[in-house]
Amino acid sequence: MSGTTEPARHERLKPFVEMATTAIQLEYPYHFSAVLSRDADAVAPRLATPVFRGAFDWHSAVHGHWTLARALRLCPDAPWAARVRTLLAMQLTDAKLAAEEAFLRAPGREGFERPYGLAWLLQLVAEFRTQGDEASAHWRNALAPLESIASTRLLAWLEKLPWPVRSGEHSQSAFALGLFFDWARDAGKPDLCARIAERVVRLYGADRDAPVRYEPSAHDFLSPLLAEADLLRRAMPREEFGEWLARFLPAPADADLGRWLTPARTPDRADGKFAHLDGLNLSRAWMLQGVVSALDATHAHAAVLHDAAARHRDAGLEGARSTHYAGSHWLGTFATYLVTERGLS
Repeated sequence: MSGTTEPARHERLKPFVEMATTAIQLEYPYHFSAVLSRDADAVAPRLATPVFRGAFDWHSAVHGHWTLARALRLCPDAPWAARVRTLLAMQLTDAKLAAEEAFLRAPGREGFERPYGLAWLLQLVAEFRTQGDEASAHWRNALAPLESIASTRLLAWLEKLPWPVRSGEHSQSAFALGLFFDWARDAGKPDLCARIAERVVRLYGADRDAPVRYEPSAHDFLSPLLAEADLLRRAMPREEFGEWLARFLPAPADADLGRWLTPARTPDRADGKFAHLDGLNLSRAWMLQGVVSALDATHAHAAVLHDAAARHRDAGLEGARSTHYAGSHWLGTFATYLVTERGLS
């Protein structure tokens, strides 16, 4: 939202703030996915994970809180800011966060929400790192144990990962590792950034001739190919990345590339899986922006990718207006990530 006036920014974020506010307070319907070791583990979401117990599932609740934290950081004087502060204060209490920590540390949950939910948890903490007010400092400190769990588990996973996970959904490795890298950068951890970058280049650096005709899949909300490129632009020097991308993508005028860079259309926004396609347009938009930001203007693919980013942005923001809960419990986060240029900052 660079160049946007303050009132315009407030209004642009307001619908996404409303979506997140509603979702994280709505306990049901809820999709609970965790290892249960005993009968006593089968409890209501508000008892198992009292902070992240709404928005249909744990990871959506996490990034719903991120949406509010980011909006509050960027617009601390917005008309809706006081309500957001009150809600975050109700949610991010020491007692509730201690319960979240106990849940994550329970035996059998070492892989819980890895990598997607854990990566978003790090993004939530990152939003409080640069805020100087007393409440943000308290929330940052209270979240520190969860931050430690998430970063430790993601790094251990990355160092064991023999191949990328090329899914278009939550298990995808590239998108989560991009969030992990950005958190490490913002946390002032250059050695960890270098460690992540080295592993990322080892996993993806030899890729070429991207099979663009195989994307998208009908349930994708992340592009495996674009997420890979958006990750590598973080891990490679600019010139090296430009050379890699030229080997990776078809020629700019290739018909398959043109079809691949066409925004998706969802056949049914009331279906949770098909609603993913609205999120795909949003995530493709910010990934294309990220890739273009790492290219020289003279790069063969720069213009075509820039145009595709604009078309995906328009389609994605149109889809984010959906009021059906299948999309509204999470699309506000993807829209906020896009319009606030989080991946570029």
